[in-house]
Amino acid sequence: MFHRIPHRPLTDRQWAALRPYVERDAPQGRPMADLRHRMNGMFWLLTTDAPWREVPPEYGEAGTVARHFRRLTKAGVWEELLQALADLGPRHPLQSLRRVIFRGARRAYRMRGMGIIVLARRLKFLGALPGPAWMLPDPDLSKRLVALQMRHRENFGRFVLQWGRALRNLMGMVGGRAHIPRSLRLAMA
Repeated sequence: MFHRIPHRPLTDRQWAALRPYVERDAPQGRPMADLRHRMNGMFWLLTTDAPWREVPPEYGEAGTVARHFRRLTKAGVWEELLQALADLGPRHPLQSLRRVIFRGARRAYRMRGMGIIVLARRLKFLGALPGPAWMLPDPDLSKRLVALQMRHRENFGRFVLQWGRALRNLMGMVGGRAHIPRSLRLAMA
């Protein structure tokens, strides 16, 4: 198995820093058994391009680890971790998990949608984006473009003639690409 990021189990300091973000009760209200082991399994998978079924058995059943990832994603943990990385100092133990957290955010994009892209862009975490920044939608740019058009609405015809091509190109950037080739997505470490 090829690891894009070297995998090491969570240290005690890393686990102590990560635990408040991932420690959630099960839907039945029971505390989760061996949560640290599940997180190690999840992080093992995030360091590779492997599917969930290839999680090693020492981390538990692959379906259980995948289900826990989905629960954390639905609870917004990846967004919380991105915000924490932005707020915490450079020597904080979570910073050593930065690349793995970015890869988790990229995987969570399909479930969380545009919100995670907007957050990653605003925090300037381009590594957390699920593709190259120039191929992804930019909602903030669309707001600026609408504001620009509203300022020039009385002379809109002349404005479009003067800035038409640039506006068309910018509007294309706002919407992003419909399809990002898999080779480009996988090239992002």
